[in-house]
Amino acid sequence: MKINYKKAILFSALITTTVTGFISCKKYDNPPPVFEEPITRSTIQRKVIVISIDGLTGAELKTIAPPAIGDLRKTSKYTYDVIRGSVANDVASWASMINGVSYSRHLIKTDDFLPTPKENSHESPGVFRNAFDYILQYKSLKTAIVTPWPNLRNYLRIADFAPIVSTDVAVKDSTINILNTKTQLGAMVVNFRDVEAAGANGGFVASNTVYKNAVLKADEYVGNIVAAIKARKSYANEDWLIIVTTNHGGSNDDPKAGFLIASQKNLKEELIKKSGFNTVNFKTDNVYATVPVDNGLYDFGTDKDFTVQMDTKFNSSASYPQFLGKSTSNYTGWFWMQEGGNQWNLEFGGVNNGGGGKQQLGIAVALTSGWHTLTMTVKYVNATTRTASAYVDGVFKSSYNVSASKNINTSELLRLGARGTTSGTTDFHAANLEIFNVALDATTITANKDLKDITKHPNYTNLIGYWPIDEGSEGIIGNKAPSMGYDMVLAGNYTWTALGTNVPATVAPDLTSTGKSIVLTPTTVGATMLYWLNIDILPAFGIDGSPFLNQFEIEFLK
Repeated sequence: MKINYKKAILFSALITTTVTGFISCKKYDNPPPVFEEPITRSTIQRKVIVISIDGLTGAELKTIAPPAIGDLRKTSKYTYDVIRGSVANDVASWASMINGVSYSRHLIKTDDFLPTPKENSHESPGVFRNAFDYILQYKSLKTAIVTPWPNLRNYLRIADFAPIVSTDVAVKDSTINILNTKTQLGAMVVNFRDVEAAGANGGFVASNTVYKNAVLKADEYVGNIVAAIKARKSYANEDWLIIVTTNHGGSNDDPKAGFLIASQKNLKEELIKKSGFNTVNFKTDNVYATVPVDNGLYDFGTDKDFTVQMDTKFNSSASYPQFLGKSTSNYTGWFWMQEGGNQWNLEFGGVNNGGGGKQQLGIAVALTSGWHTLTMTVKYVNATTRTASAYVDGVFKSSYNVSASKNINTSELLRLGARGTTSGTTDFHAANLEIFNVALDATTITANKDLKDITKHPNYTNLIGYWPIDEGSEGIIGNKAPSMGYDMVLAGNYTWTALGTNVPATVAPDLTSTGKSIVLTPTTVGATMLYWLNIDILPAFGIDGSPFLNQFEIEFLK
């Protein structure tokens, strides 16, 4: 008989684990050895390279369609819509990428790459190891970082190879040199910075020639690097995963959605997207979202017309929480309030601005009976008449004169989520929050109450805020208004809930949804690096990124 080497290796690993943890583990008798026919062990070694083109948005990559990245896409799983973190500047995004941990946990956002303590908290920030650290611990492989950014190079100083370079062309040349000379190289991170710099000169859009040319040059470098990988003397015995991505789209100060292309020779081209409907569970007044700065866009003063509409699904009754609005605690501004399970209140006040106290309009609606579309319009008629009207599921319910509130401007932030409650636990889901800079008429509201494609709305160009609330991950609720508006930032211990086909009338149900979804974020990069190198992602690592290629193993595991 001959030894089964695979089982022998597993048995050896079990012994090692048992010895390491003997203090807390029971002792078991050693099982007898098993002898079977020998197996053939593969000599192919997995390798991974991450190439980040900082500042390249997914939308503009799709528009420009550079050739080298396009070739990689043909053997890849890819997306043009990587969801950015709640803080997504250069530092925070890179920390998320290389650690596999979202910003809300690592709290790294300053140039020293050190975590920032939470405000009003004595709790020390968590410390998370980067992917290179795990690779060096668990694998006999060499690692490399090539970047013109000294701060990032210093953050990843644990790497075996970290050449000092100052330009993108030097990044390309040094990367190729390492690929040509370092046989034991197993993981490499390459960082190009010129695209982000080019976007600052004329905009991060394909129509900006400077930006487009920088993207094409970076693409040329990507092609050079791919050619160098394939030219390695040991390439026949290597299985490379090539990830091309970005720290974020757009600028450091105004980051946008990025992209990710994970290419391997056996992968079938497929656009990665989430399935079903995934929204936030606003549970208790500790989970909420705000627009940090709106530059007055959502202030409607004494005479501006506007419309607010949102889909809601209340899961429980609660008394008197504000769940949407822009108001102070003493009723300057406007807000919506839940009153039990069967009433929705519209509230106005302008106390701080010379107006009257709280004005309230109560609307009977079975809030806890499923999804409902709530609509509020405000129409200025004259100095003594400003009418607020309420609609439920496209049906007019009531209106009242709020002119006594006068100026409803306030420095308070536009907020989605409960603010206080005196009875019960606030628990609701929300979708498709819309703000128009006009007061929609009854006919328009009724005709479009179940509209699933917002671009078809007759007043689409009047949208100054449109938040679908369907990201499914991270701490940003993206604003999809056509030409203006601001993102919302989530706070508290929020969770995204996959509701499958349990959707509001304004959302097209995904009949193939199983409640699971693939949502890619910057954290995907670090998690996927470890997965590809066969490093088990243990709970103790604290990684919350998705090693999403594990859902496609049938394509590359032979």
